[in-house]
Amino acid sequence: MSRTIIVGDVHGCARELEDLLSYVGFGKRDKLVLVGDLVVRGPKPHDVVALARSLGASAVRGNHEDRLLRWKKSRGTAEPYKIGSVTRRTAEALKPRDWEYLEALPLWIDLPLHGVRVVHAGVVPGIAIQEQSPRSLMYLRSLTPESEPLELRGDRSWAHAYGGPEHIVFGHNALPEPEIAEHATGIDTGVVYGGRLTAMVLIEGERPPPPEQRTRVLVSVPARRAYFVKQKRPPAPGQPESRSPDWSAIENEYRRASLMRRAS
Repeated sequence: MSRTIIVGDVHGCARELEDLLSYVGFGKRDKLVLVGDLVVRGPKPHDVVALARSLGASAVRGNHEDRLLRWKKSRGTAEPYKIGSVTRRTAEALKPRDWEYLEALPLWIDLPLHGVRVVHAGVVPGIAIQEQSPRSLMYLRSLTPESEPLELRGDRSWAHAYGGPEHIVFGHNALPEPEIAEHATGIDTGVVYGGRLTAMVLIEGERPPPPEQRTRVLVSVPARRAYFVKQKRPPAPGQPESRSPDWSAIENEYRRASLMRRAS
C-alpha cells in the first residue's frame, strides 16, 4: 500500500531528511511532499534539492525559496533584490538543476485523496485559495484581532481560526512540537535550530485524524546538531513582542533525552 509522506521545513538539513526517510521506510510506491523552505540556514541545500529531485518529490514554495528567486530574477536590473549572507551562501551552492526545481514550485498542492492542502505558511480564513495573497501563503504566522494577516508571531493563530474544509498541512512557524488544530497541522519543529524534522504519514486514502488522535500520523527525528541560531527580531510598531521558542534550551533537552536513551 502506498503512503503520502509530508515533511516539514528541511532548511538544508540533508542528513536529517535522509534519517527521516529511513525511519519511515520510504519506498518506491510512497509519495514525498515537502512544505517549503527546503533550503537556507542548513549546511547542504544542494543535497536536499538533489534528493527531492531524485525521489520525484513535490514541494511548495516557501519564503526562503521566494527570496532566492526574487534575488535571481533581479540580478542585472537597476534595483537588485537584497539578500543576506546566509541566503547568498545557499545561492552559491545551488546548481542549475536545483534552480529549475525551485522555480517550478507552486504556492499550494492539493492532495484530494487525503482531503489535504499543503501550503508553506498558512491561509487567511474565509478566503478562497485562488484569492489568497501569495505573500500570505509564504509568510503568514498569525492574525490580528480584526483577522488581518500578520507575519510575526501573535496571540491568534490562523490555524485555530481556520474552519476547513480542506485540512491544511503547513510549516514556517517553527515550534518545539507540531501545531495541532481542528483543520490544520503545523509540522515545522525547528530541525535547523537543533529541534526535530517532522512528517505526517498517511496511508492510501487516509485523512488526518481528529486533534486528539493526530499524533498517530506524525513522526519525527532529532537534529544531529543546531546549524543556525535565530536572532530575535523587534516587534512591529503597535504589535506585542514576538515569542520565539528558546531553541538552545530545547536542543539541550533533546541531547539529555538522547543520552538517557543510550544509557538505557
